[in-house]
Amino acid sequence: MNSKITVIAWFVLSVSLGHAAFAQDGSVKKDADKVLDLDEVTIEERKNVIHTERLPDVQNTYIHAGKKNEVIQLGGVNGNIVEKTGRQIFAKIPGVFVYDMDGSGNQINISTRGLDPHRSWEYNIRQNGVITNSDMYGYPASHYSPAMESIERIELVCGTSSLQYGAQFGGMINYVTKAPDTTKAFSFETIGSAGSFGLFSSYNSIGGKVGKLVYSAYYQTRHSNGYRKNAKSDAQSQFISLAYEFNRSLRIKVELGRSSYVYQIPGPLTDQMFAADPRQSTRSRNYFNPDIYIPSIVLDWQISPATQLKWTNSGVYGSRNSVMLDAFANVPDTINAATKSYKNRQVDIDNFKSFTSELRILHHYDIAGFKNVLSGGVQLMHNTLRRRQLGKGTTGSDFDLSLAEPGFGRDLYMKTDNIALFLENLIYLTPKLSISPGVRLERGQTAMNGTISYYDPGQLPNKIKHHFPLFGISTQYRIDAQNKVYAGISQAYRPVVFKDIIPGSVLERVDKNLKDAYGYNFEAGISGNAGKLRYDIGVFQVMINNRMGTVSMQEGGKAYILRTITGDTRTRGVEAYIEYIAFKQETNSTPTELSFFTSSSYFDATYVKGNAVLNGENKSVIGNKVEGVPTWISRNGAQLLYKKLSVTCQYSYVSANFANALNTVEPSANGTIGKVPGYGLLDINATLHMPNGFTIRAGVNNVTDKQYFTKRPTMYPGAGIWSSDGRSFGVSVGVKI
Repeated sequence: MNSKITVIAWFVLSVSLGHAAFAQDGSVKKDADKVLDLDEVTIEERKNVIHTERLPDVQNTYIHAGKKNEVIQLGGVNGNIVEKTGRQIFAKIPGVFVYDMDGSGNQINISTRGLDPHRSWEYNIRQNGVITNSDMYGYPASHYSPAMESIERIELVCGTSSLQYGAQFGGMINYVTKAPDTTKAFSFETIGSAGSFGLFSSYNSIGGKVGKLVYSAYYQTRHSNGYRKNAKSDAQSQFISLAYEFNRSLRIKVELGRSSYVYQIPGPLTDQMFAADPRQSTRSRNYFNPDIYIPSIVLDWQISPATQLKWTNSGVYGSRNSVMLDAFANVPDTINAATKSYKNRQVDIDNFKSFTSELRILHHYDIAGFKNVLSGGVQLMHNTLRRRQLGKGTTGSDFDLSLAEPGFGRDLYMKTDNIALFLENLIYLTPKLSISPGVRLERGQTAMNGTISYYDPGQLPNKIKHHFPLFGISTQYRIDAQNKVYAGISQAYRPVVFKDIIPGSVLERVDKNLKDAYGYNFEAGISGNAGKLRYDIGVFQVMINNRMGTVSMQEGGKAYILRTITGDTRTRGVEAYIEYIAFKQETNSTPTELSFFTSSSYFDATYVKGNAVLNGENKSVIGNKVEGVPTWISRNGAQLLYKKLSVTCQYSYVSANFANALNTVEPSANGTIGKVPGYGLLDINATLHMPNGFTIRAGVNNVTDKQYFTKRPTMYPGAGIWSSDGRSFGVSVGVKI
């Protein structure tokens, strides 16, 4: 962004905040005597920013001072955007574990600090500040998957944000859609992409401003045959946003997003199968289809120069559907010689109806000579999840959710009502030193009812109460305008979810006294810019109590598996992002820059308490590594920016991890247990910005054609090995008018 525009924009913001204006370095300016009525200033779009950025101390109605956070500008990312390749999009965010499991760009599955990456469900996932997790208390996965071409930037705030955003251990990820060009009544953007394995994608958007109405909309469709046999994907997404400015203080915005895809699931592999041919398939009749709508209406009111109110009402509505033969990799799906047909498939259907109303207020005030910023509010949630499973499907091979026989083996409702009150106060003890104490009170109840054909409903924990007072405090010291030291600790919890309380078979039982997992996030670090060096280096510790698992039990001489609380885990480590700008020159507003970066993390994730089942007996796992957590994740690269051309060469390394709490090394016959080998990947991607709004992206992913897998899941999409993509090529051509 032009430096003169930055100064003008900051001056306008400072004046509008009156007596509570802040300087760019986070210090507090003296009280303004009055509020000036200035003409509207248009600020040019931030684009093609190749380095990660930081959120301001105060943004909208949120406080970020003292919390580890990052901002990724997608315009500056050289990567496979259309297929949402996580290791490239989040390349400069240390510690991001990417779980590649279900096809071409269908979902982003990531985690940090040793948490579970499945559907990114350890995070509070948002789009433009609106929650998109399907059901926070029933199934918190984020099935909503917008086109990444529509995203302008990604904001991440780590786990110490749990008091403001929600009590998830992972923190918050906010996908911010591209803002329309408000200098025009109409603008248009189109991006076409093609690549290996039959990839084709088309993204088209419009936007502009007419009077006081600002609008934008897009439509995207994508097809891929997939890296493996029987791994076809067909996806589409749509979005519309209408914002009306009644005056300079009052604005209302209405948005509706939708995403849907059908993914043909190629099935899990055993270790022997993977070694022989990682592209082979064990299933041809399995399909997965989430279809999700995200409506929202947001009222933004600048009550006074010092006070802002924001009221967000939103929902998550839709379904998660699957039809599949659910069996281990070494169980073939074959035609029965007697019936001349395949086995009947299993049909599962989840229906989501989640509503959230969140009222937030931000207020600047002085007390005893100290500048304060108070952020607080209330969040109400009403979620209904209907889960129908074990339906007897057809013997066919296409995507078909119809039943051969009426009824489902599991037909359950899970309803949650929850209220959360939260308050955080930013206090500037000096212009450079601040502290931010906060509290969040969660209170609610999840009630379950319904039938399970093989289980006595009276044995299910049909009521689970959520009642947590959560506390936290963050502090920050600005060394100068570019560098700061931060530290914070915040309590968090994870509610018991549907998969925890539903027995998976007749051999399982569920502890009626299940409790929500709880613990805390601690972090401390230093970040900023020092000459040619950009950096963010920190340490962290995540403590989780009441981790879920299974233990072996006996009753009347009969053995069974009890799903209960099995232990506590602790993950601590180091996260480091360092980028060295070896050369930088700007002539006639045309930059030339060469930089080298590393984004690396070390995890020490262990059980400090717990048991697991081995040969029908319980065995202590104290001191064992937490499953699914590699010790090292390191992404390193070089980036060249020359005039309108940007090129990134990146090498990613992920060390080995274990598939179970017992840390079993030798793989099982069905591929569900065993060590997950480490792997290294080389990617080369480039972006060329041409005159008249044209952009070309091209890249080679996994240049060396490394055959690898990232996890051995025990749940969806099936227990066993899931091959990640080998070498692929892709190109995108876009134009903005």
